[in-house]
Amino acid sequence: MKVADDFKSRAPWNSEPSLKEMANEVGINFDQFIDALAEQKSDAEMAEEFGVSEKTIYHLRDHFERFGIHSIVGQD
Repeated sequence: MKVADDFKSRAPWNSEPSLKEMANEVGINFDQFIDALAEQKSDAEMAEEFGVSEKTIYHLRDHFERFGIHSIVGQD
């Protein structure tokens, strides 16, 4: 059986920027952001803590809930 010959390895690729990259881009410490999520802080609390808009926090939280920390797609 020649299954191995028919399988072509493909490296995973990123379809979105990582949450860490996104947080850094808006001046938010990634580790503190993850801690705030773990503490179940509201978007308003986090916006005040990090000095950004609630909309920014909403988008970061949404990215985390949809894609996690990284959005790696593909196979080995």
